This record gives sequence, structure tokens and C-alpha cells, in this order.
Amino acid sequence: MDLATTLGPLRLPAPVLTASGCAAAGRELAQFFDIAELGAVVTKSIMMAPRAGRATPRMAETPSGMLNSIGLQGPGVEEFLGHDLPWLAERGVRTVVSIAGGSVEEFALLTRRLRGAPGMVALEVNISCPNVADRGLVFACRAGSAAEVIAAVRREAPRDLPVLAKLSPDVTDIVEIAQAVVEAGANGLSMINTLLGMVIDVDRAAPVLAGVTGGLSGPAIRPVAVRCIWQVHAAMPHVPILGMGGVRSGRDALELVLAGASAVAVGTATFGDPSAPLRVQDELRHELAVRGFASLADAVGLAHRRGARVSGAVGAHVAVERDESGRDGAPDTRDEAR
Repeated sequence: MDLATTLGPLRLPAPVLTASGCAAAGRELAQFFDIAELGAVVTKSIMMAPRAGRATPRMAETPSGMLNSIGLQGPGVEEFLGHDLPWLAERGVRTVVSIAGGSVEEFALLTRRLRGAPGMVALEVNISCPNVADRGLVFACRAGSAAEVIAAVRREAPRDLPVLAKLSPDVTDIVEIAQAVVEAGANGLSMINTLLGMVIDVDRAAPVLAGVTGGLSGPAIRPVAVRCIWQVHAAMPHVPILGMGGVRSGRDALELVLAGASAVAVGTATFGDPSAPLRVQDELRHELAVRGFASLADAVGLAHRRGARVSGAVGAHVAVERDESGRDGAPDTRDEAR
């Protein structure tokens, strides 16, 4: 079974990565398995300066998922370059460095500082951060601001270093955002980030999280991830996608691949099973084999070429056409008000 895959110019020997924010820089998981066996480790998003993050409580369980409100806690880029990245490089780990910033300028400065860093095979640009210069609006929620960040990163990054834009599902039209960042220079897309959610303690009549809202992750969001990947792949089939969102088994991973993901990241599942990324990779190999695939590449986006063909992927309303056998796909039964 050939599990090799590509994310733009980046070729990976295996298709499963860690999801940013769920395993710091990989040290925690390394005691359970050889993290070099994965396609790559995606680090927790780093910023220019050390950051303490939000007040506690910062996590809350939800049905089939969890909320987190960590607030991008981290040591800053200098500590990362002196401590974490060398540790990963020494172990032969392919490292995708995730960066975050409160302004376009911070993203550019981070990219410049990371030039030539050992072991770094790609940049993941976490544009789901609030833009402190623009009333705290999230970069990824508007095509213009998302594209501005990616253009700044692309200008500072080495020409041969892949840049992945991490997209938020909390938008009206994710294809519009995807098109904007690709036109700005992104080589591929990471999708999806968490969904904004909230939990209230009914006994205290108060929010559970100190930060009030948090990012929802886990199995509950996987159908949203599948939908987003499907829509973007349908509109931009040649743009590579690193899919994520509620993956906890090889079967889950295969679902994202069939929707159009060229690789898959595992995140929240590691909280209950630290070996989940490697286990999912092994299970994905089995799921492909029992279905007769010779390679992962043969499965990428296959659902678009079989069964129901969904039209209107760019718009808000999704209509279902009959396939050549006359069978209907699953229609979108929600009304127009979303």
C-alpha cells in the first residue's frame, strides 16, 4: 500500500499528521510511539512573544467533543527555535510549523524569523486569530484580511517552502475564503479549525469557560469538516487539503480523504489515546486495502466521481442532482435561514 501523498510541493511518506494545538511540539506523544513514523508533526501555533493564554477554566467536555479556550499559550518563537525545533530535527521528524499573530506584521515577522529553521518542511498559517488592529475580528472570517496575511507570509517565506492556510468553518462561504488565500499564494489548505461554541453551567447560571466562548472539536464536528472539504475540493480540485476535524479512526480519516483531503490530521483523539495518530494511520492503511485501493492517491476525492454529484458547492444552498443511475444523493433539508 502506497501511503505517500503531497501537499503542494511537499511530499510526505505517510498521510497522517498531528493537529496543531493538541500535542505541543510532539514531546508528549514521543513517549508512546515514534513520531517520525507520521507524515509530519504540526506544532502548536507559535507567536513572536511568550503568551500566558486565557484564565482557567479553559476546557470543557461537550457531547462527542470538547471546548477549549487556551488562548494561544506558548513560549514565543525564540524559545521554540532554541528548544523545540532542534529536538524535532534531531529525531528526523518532518515539522510543519504553525504560526499565529495579532497583526499582519506579526505574521510577516514570524515568517522572516523562521527562515532556514532546521527540520521545517512547511508553514501552517493560523488565520483564525483575532486581528487586534481591526477591532478583534478574525482574519479567516473575511476574504480580504485572510488574503492579506497569506500574501505577507508568502513574501517572507522561501520560495520553495509550502504555505498552508488554516481555515475557519465559522464563515458564510468557505470556498470564497479558500479562493482568496490560494490567489494570495497559499500552496494548500488546512481545514477545518474549531467551531466557536459555548457551555453554560445551569447550576451557577454562568459560562463554564473563563473566556466565555471556546473552540469546539472532536467527533461532533466531523460532518462539518467533511462538508467544508467537499465544497472546497469541488470548487478547487487541484488545491491540496490537509483535512481535520473529529478524526479518531482510520474510517473517519478515509471519509475526509474521499471528500478531497490529501492528508489528515488527528487532534482531540490524542487526549484519550496518545497513540491515536499512528493508530489512525495504520487503520487507514487497512481501510484502503480492504477496499482494493493500491494507493492513498487513488482515494483522494473519489466521492466526487461516484454516486451523487452535489452542485452549488460555492453557494449557501446545496442542491442535489441525480447521478447517472437515477439515484438521489442526500439532500440538504435545512431551510435557507442559517
